[in-house]
Amino acid sequence: MSLPLTNDGAQWVKSIQGGECTAEEVCETLIAQVTRYEPDIRAFAAFDPHRVLQQAQVIDFRPNKGKLSGLPIGVKDIFDTVDFATEYFSPIYRDHRPSRDCSVVARLRREGAIVMGKTETTEFAFMHTGPTRNPHALDHTPGSSSAGSAAGLAAGFFPVALGSQTAGSLLKPASYCGLFAFKPTRGIVSLEGVKPLAPSFDTVGWYGRSMDDLQLLAEVLLEPYLSLQTPPINRPLRLACVIDEFWSTVETPVKEALLTSLLTLRSQGHHIQNTSTPFSLKQLADSHKIVNDREGSRALAYEYASHRNQLSASTLEMIENGLRLTFAEELAAKNTIAAAANAYPQFMAGYDAVITLSTPHSALEGLLNTGTSDLIKVWNALGVPQLNLPLTLPGRLPVGLQIVGIQGGDGWLLEVGRVIAGALGVQSSVVTSKPGEN
Repeated sequence: MSLPLTNDGAQWVKSIQGGECTAEEVCETLIAQVTRYEPDIRAFAAFDPHRVLQQAQVIDFRPNKGKLSGLPIGVKDIFDTVDFATEYFSPIYRDHRPSRDCSVVARLRREGAIVMGKTETTEFAFMHTGPTRNPHALDHTPGSSSAGSAAGLAAGFFPVALGSQTAGSLLKPASYCGLFAFKPTRGIVSLEGVKPLAPSFDTVGWYGRSMDDLQLLAEVLLEPYLSLQTPPINRPLRLACVIDEFWSTVETPVKEALLTSLLTLRSQGHHIQNTSTPFSLKQLADSHKIVNDREGSRALAYEYASHRNQLSASTLEMIENGLRLTFAEELAAKNTIAAAANAYPQFMAGYDAVITLSTPHSALEGLLNTGTSDLIKVWNALGVPQLNLPLTLPGRLPVGLQIVGIQGGDGWLLEVGRVIAGALGVQSSVVTSKPGEN
């Protein structure tokens, strides 16, 4: 049976639960797509179709298939998996075999998820890029460290995928590849078994083709710790539009896409106020780098001490910059971030969410430069939940609309995102013809 690749994950779960198709049939459809396009996209660090089908057959025989019921998922290659190597895009860990699944993967499998494979990442989820290419334009970057998950989803290899974010490495690939993405409140989803970079910022997140997909995974990964039972919003939204110090970096077509989206929302009765934060976004971005490099130098202390010659130039530069910085500089940067985080709830008191951009431009040409993460990492530094909604630019590659909530308000932000996505009519784009020619 050949199934439509444009179905989102939530639709496929319903189809499997309803007996309209089997998990094995879903996986066969996706394996055919991988076989056809993976040589161009290079989204996978590890992929074994036989192992995928074995997982599907087990799910099909389970009386209780779980909430995810055979949902195929891509897993970023910094998440430990017992049946696929976990290599962090580093020669130091070639064919590294963890003894068990990380907490997140274990929970997803218990609910019936199928691991399609491990997706390419940057070295230790930092800057040194992998081989993955953007399905919408093969000579353009797919984004930063969660790029394999984003590109694989956009290429139709799986309907949902795991990523992570330390600066902008979840939302930026979503923006470049035209996807929905959700990064929850920091600290709610376990990082056990996930390679750390900067623990003050590291957060698990996920991609989907719709808000339903994001909600589906949230109900598995967040529900035990955070209530997602939010009533439907039946009033106009109150949104704070924040660009501030970074507006000058935004390309004109992207500015126009944002302004058009705001006009559409206003025309449907939603209230949007252009405003500034009570703290400097530029100072937040600078403080983020200091903390990132200091914590990164500690997280990779073993690799630096024992395998320095196998580290990339960009990772070495980050580690050595972190070693040069002082504890006093790190403490001052953390105090700057903490002060902003303390001021943020009062700033948000009159708003349902912040609306802004995920990236100031669409995907850059070439694979080495993934572009700036400043518009994302300033909010990531605060530990608050973030959404990316895909925006289509006529004749250009996609960009992302970023929606930001408050700590612990994950269920509310998902509902706000659903309202905005519906008002704008946005949808993820999946490559079903020749990659790069959509």
